[in-house]
Amino acid sequence: MSATLRPLWLRGVAFNPAAPSDVLIRLMDPAAGETGTAMCQERDLPGAALDAALRHPDRAIRGALARNHHVDPRAIVPLAKDPSGLVRAWLADGPRPRAPRRVRPLPDEVLVTLLTAEDGGEDGRVTASEIVGGLDGSGQVSLSFRHSLAGRDHPELRIRATWSWGSLAPEQRAKLLDDPDPAVRRSARDHRWVLDPEEVEARFPDYEARGWGFVFGGCALTPAMVERCFGDDLRLTALAGNRHAPDHALARLARHPEARFRALVATRPDLAPELVAELREDPHQGVRELARVQPFSRTWAEHDVIGRIVGHGRDCVCPITEFVPQPPADWFAACAVSGEPVLRRVAASWPGLPAALAAPLAEDEDEEVRIRLACHHPLAPPRLLLDVFVAHPVHRPHLLTLPAFPRTGTAHLVGHPDPRVRAVAAGDPALSDPPVTDADPAVRRAAAANPALSPGVLEVLLADPDTAEGAAANPSLPVARMHVLLDDCLSGTAPA
Repeated sequence: MSATLRPLWLRGVAFNPAAPSDVLIRLMDPAAGETGTAMCQERDLPGAALDAALRHPDRAIRGALARNHHVDPRAIVPLAKDPSGLVRAWLADGPRPRAPRRVRPLPDEVLVTLLTAEDGGEDGRVTASEIVGGLDGSGQVSLSFRHSLAGRDHPELRIRATWSWGSLAPEQRAKLLDDPDPAVRRSARDHRWVLDPEEVEARFPDYEARGWGFVFGGCALTPAMVERCFGDDLRLTALAGNRHAPDHALARLARHPEARFRALVATRPDLAPELVAELREDPHQGVRELARVQPFSRTWAEHDVIGRIVGHGRDCVCPITEFVPQPPADWFAACAVSGEPVLRRVAASWPGLPAALAAPLAEDEDEEVRIRLACHHPLAPPRLLLDVFVAHPVHRPHLLTLPAFPRTGTAHLVGHPDPRVRAVAAGDPALSDPPVTDADPAVRRAAAANPALSPGVLEVLLADPDTAEGAAANPSLPVARMHVLLDDCLSGTAPA
């Protein structure tokens, strides 16, 4: 029986929230097999265990920690200079499995280290450029860091700033063109063409096959280039979001026969007042709604925040990232009390909204406002998180990662038809009889981990393959008993 139970005990103890560092460090032993790497990748680690993983001689343990989205990124800064290039690459690639929605950005010092490294590590398995490539696609580079590149000390970072020439402020462009480093100056000159309409048109054949979206969506365009957009819906969509689109093109878009194109420009801060007035009387309700919120889109920062909300719906699971550049707090406050649901959704999505303004949004008549508050705001009430969890399965993985998600007060859901809901309820310590015989294995595991169970009951559950993993993960399991289980699992001795 022990041979069958050992892998279950190992995993249960590895994910027991009450397991102290000395227990978790034992699980980093090679005898624990993949359980040790799974533990270092998939749970938070207390201080001593974290230190042991950072210094562990096995690259696999350090690499697993590099992919952990539970540990504070500031705690794994040393991995950016790990002797193994593979560990650095795993850190750059980001958490595995991917965090449901929020990938916390790496600290700036880690980003600088990875982006300016001259080699790919002593093991020679990856190159420095391959590590950077993984980082660029990982979602771990904060928007604030990207916006700071033009002022960074290292020339390589200022070169990267020139790659987004169209989004730089005029004073930033001027400084880069006059940079003390010749490579930065050269890169600045090489990228300034994106704001020269004639040069854009001349270079367009090089981008027509694959880079046309960048050209029509982000470059300054000649009248002829603008005209090309009106013959192609995809290009026209790109043009509608181009900050350099000329006024005459915006006027044509605002009066386009298809409502979807009128909607795309309705909130632009540079739209002429007479066009906004026309769109407020538009025959399409969605266009009218967007035109009504256009006064809240006075800057591109405000426009971009609104654009991240419009049209996404109740089941939106887009990555949750910071608002950079961020509109002022009083703008979000005005959104929170607006009569327009779109603006209240914007406010609910900002985690900095004060409690006095967030509280009413938890009772908002618009369901999407309530869902956005639950998913984005740290002060969303636990009951709201639970309500959204039950009603909207698409948000469950994210909600379960939130500190405010309720672990008590869920007992009334123990008979729910959805086993994922029952599994949450099964862990409620208020249950007098946790459902350890439920038909669903996830519910049985959750019930066996219920801290209300007595030591005697836990011993019975530890001996049953259906509940052994949950019982070993039970925070009420004595630490001495955890060590005894590990003695058996790691050395093969008979359990006490």
